[in-house]
Amino acid sequence: MSDVNPFESLQEQVDDAAAHLDVGDDVIDRLKHPERVLELNLSVELDDGTVERFKAFRSQFNGDRGPYKGGIRYHPGVTRDEVKALSGWMAYKCAIVDIPYGGGKGGIVVDPDEYSTDELERVTRSFATELRPLIGPDRDIPAPDVNTGQREMNWIKDTYETLEHTTAPGVITGKAISSGGSAGRVEATGRSTMIAAREAFEYLGGDISEATVAVQGYGNAGSIAAYLLEDLGATVVAVSDSSGGVYDPDGLDARAVKAHKNETGSVTGYGDTEACTNEELLTLDVDLLVPAALENAIDGDLAEEVEADVIAEAANGPLTPAADDVLTDRDVLVIPDILANAGGVTVSYFEWVQNRQRFAWTESRVNEELESVITSAFGDLVDAYESHDLPNFRTAAYVVAIQRIVDAYSESGNWP
Repeated sequence: MSDVNPFESLQEQVDDAAAHLDVGDDVIDRLKHPERVLELNLSVELDDGTVERFKAFRSQFNGDRGPYKGGIRYHPGVTRDEVKALSGWMAYKCAIVDIPYGGGKGGIVVDPDEYSTDELERVTRSFATELRPLIGPDRDIPAPDVNTGQREMNWIKDTYETLEHTTAPGVITGKAISSGGSAGRVEATGRSTMIAAREAFEYLGGDISEATVAVQGYGNAGSIAAYLLEDLGATVVAVSDSSGGVYDPDGLDARAVKAHKNETGSVTGYGDTEACTNEELLTLDVDLLVPAALENAIDGDLAEEVEADVIAEAANGPLTPAADDVLTDRDVLVIPDILANAGGVTVSYFEWVQNRQRFAWTESRVNEELESVITSAFGDLVDAYESHDLPNFRTAAYVVAIQRIVDAYSESGNWP
């Protein structure tokens, strides 16, 4: 994995799109930096009675279009710049799918595998207590991200509501359904990846049902994208996680591989398959590659070896800017993360709407609404790509997103 600074990657992506827009440099400069970043040191008592310090962050990138929105990740590699980049990607992600949110992101420097459930609960509640003045249904609405899920969101919701002496399910999304979550939320990121890939193949005149697929990263987004693509008729030939990968040219059973991972902790060793490394998977001769792990998975050098025709970014920032340049030159169509994985935040928006209305939607309605949002956003991206004669889909996505944020900013005016 490349060590390219993700925040610098974000800024380069914004500059690339700004070159095709009639927007002042001063406004673009504003849109390359977060409005504020909270840095915390959480002191938490462990099960053995000792106290450990955990560094944590929350970045609020841009609120021109609505409350800040973005996940909270637990990972030993979390950094201030990573969180800033992710919050920026969230701002542009919300804008490309045209939902009324800004961008935010949070993270704690922690390996959750090294701590008990009770310890993780104390870490989470400590973080929620410190975030309390910043978050709220109309201010900043966190959500799950890497190594967090319904459990952590429920803890944050309970902490906030207890301290505020209120009921506010809309303070956070990605909750369990019994705690005010939305049907369809767990599948949402993988589902939008599938929809975006399907639309891309149709745009290219291809048929997703005849495609071969490789998926790097077999967590929530990657595994769900895999089996939803399989449901369309595509053949998933390789998948991987942090332990390695498995390959079968005749096709895997995506759901069975996930069951194997749930049972053993890894996709490796599944069935009668060939072992492969993550790097080997990324360079397989397939029609569709789905990077669904962490950022910077493909750098410029590795991009030279990529054989896929289409890449759908289920992860945030899996390609470096250098990789983008190489793949553009090689005519590989990249569906950018801010569209491909926008299903998560879109259904989080649906969850927030349901919380505000105190009315639950059916899963079929959620999926229909998500389908409508992603296909519409893909259409907007294609229109920008063709009308502005842009080099690639990523630049097109940022052109659409930046213009929407700039419009909201200019219409609101600026005052001290």
